[in-house]
Amino acid sequence: MRVTRRRFLTTAGVAGFTLAGARVFGVARAAGKPVTISHSVSTFVYGQHLVAKEKKYFEQEGLDVPGFIVPGGGAKVVQALAAGQAMFALGDSNHPLKITEKGKDALMIFATDRRCTYANIVTRKELWDKGVRSVEMLADVKLVGRKAVVAATAIGSGTYVYGNYVLKQTKAADGKPVNDHVDWVGGGASTTILGGLKAGKFDAIMAVPEWQWAAEDEGFGKAIFDVQDEATWNRVFGGSIPVTVGYVLKETVEKSPDLVQGYVNATYRAQRWIKAAKDDEIAELIHKPYMDTFKREVVLRSIRYYRTVFDWDFAIEEKDYATGMKVWVPLALAKPIPYAQAVDMSFVRKARAKYTS
Repeated sequence: MRVTRRRFLTTAGVAGFTLAGARVFGVARAAGKPVTISHSVSTFVYGQHLVAKEKKYFEQEGLDVPGFIVPGGGAKVVQALAAGQAMFALGDSNHPLKITEKGKDALMIFATDRRCTYANIVTRKELWDKGVRSVEMLADVKLVGRKAVVAATAIGSGTYVYGNYVLKQTKAADGKPVNDHVDWVGGGASTTILGGLKAGKFDAIMAVPEWQWAAEDEGFGKAIFDVQDEATWNRVFGGSIPVTVGYVLKETVEKSPDLVQGYVNATYRAQRWIKAAKDDEIAELIHKPYMDTFKREVVLRSIRYYRTVFDWDFAIEEKDYATGMKVWVPLALAKPIPYAQAVDMSFVRKARAKYTS
């Protein structure tokens, strides 16, 4: 796991936009309508894009996708889409809502998962051994030894938004939210946030699965909130949330509905293939083109993990959207945005009608 800790999200450090996928260059592509597609990093959380490209589903749906815009951060994906540099994006559901909030309507057109995989909370192993084995115990000054310092990647980031929600929904012994008893700090990316936990600078961190595995496998951290446990998730959030979504500008839907349908068809087919395929098949398809900075066993572990949270039917239900809105407002959004303004499920319905046997 040392490689994962050092190199997870290495593309996040790359300035500007890059095209991912070495096979693209020098290879003749089938004629199709050119489209630009973006996601922040080429890892399996965005596996629908990677599979659709390698299985040639984009081509089969009449789209020419030479590669992906991979800027290394969700905020940069938002900028690319809003500026017209990317036509389609796969990322956090906050992102299209923020575009809409700023006056340029964007739409969620499908969801790929049901739980936030960066809402895991990992505490220092030293504190775990002292009895900090739940989120509630972070509020115990006697156990922690100080007001607990909790690190998100950055203040205001997605990890910060979901972490705040978890701690606000969890009560300390005095009846107040745990969030009232902690100090939030920015921990940065993999090297700094994990290094800070290991050195005792942070008492707990928000963790993507790979960071959780690194902390546990190397023996310096233990999870006290694990989103893979559906009961644990539901106790805090109250149900599914469309966390990772495909999104597009509303003007693209109005001007090029055929391209939108092709994009949704291709990604939906990829999701169906992922569901049916064996773990080894998936790893064989995407490891070398997109995730070769990881060992194969790490890629397999990631595949197994995301299978537990993927939304196989791509639907964004209104009740799930409402559950998410409780998290997003006011930390991510100033005020709620109506479901009807933010979500268009018509393309998913057509894709399912065509490809669901």
